[in-house]
Order: sequence, then C-alpha cells, then structure tokens
Amino acid sequence: MNKFGFNIATTRSINLDSANLSKSAALQELVPSYRYCIGCGACSATCSAASMTDFNIRQVHFKFSRGQYDGLVDELNKCMLCGKCVLVCPRGVNTRALIINMRKLLEE
Repeated sequence: MNKFGFNIATTRSINLDSANLSKSAALQELVPSYRYCIGCGACSATCSAASMTDFNIRQVHFKFSRGQYDGLVDELNKCMLCGKCVLVCPRGVNTRALIINMRKLLEE
C-alpha cells in the first residue's frame, strides 16, 4: 500500500436521529436568530478571546446544534462577552445572547 503523506481519518459522522437535540431546540426558542447562522466565520474572525485562546465560536455553535455538549462549558467560559461577534454577523445572529443562553442550558 502506497502512502502519500496523509492518512484517511476515521469517520466523524453523527447520527442526528439518536442525538439529544433538546438543548438546541430550547436555544432556538430563547434566541430565534440562532437558526439564521450560515457558518460564515465572521464571528470567529473578530473574536477577542480567540486571539488569546483556542476559542472558536463557530465550532461551539456547530457542536451545540448537533447535540455534542461534552466540553462546551469550558469552551463557553473562554468567551469574554465583548459583543464584537454580534457587530459583524451578516445574518444578524445575536451571538452574545447565544453564548449566555448556551451557558444556562448546559448548567441545567
């Protein structure tokens, strides 16, 4: 078998039929703009916390929407709630309210 300098990664598929999406559904009720996110990454590009840590709001958003809640509390605590992400979002997603409500939902 020839090696070409890379390995095929194992699958990271998520079965959304069996995933617990209750917190994601609750977040959509609390912050209706949550469903408008297109994953453009503008929020991550302007994030103050990302310049000092490995925080990535886009990855947190996607993990939360897929029901992958493990480790998100630590990630969300890296956010400084400065609100720069809200200012640059082209879809008007209230990312600051997302972070606050994600924290609350994960504490329950």
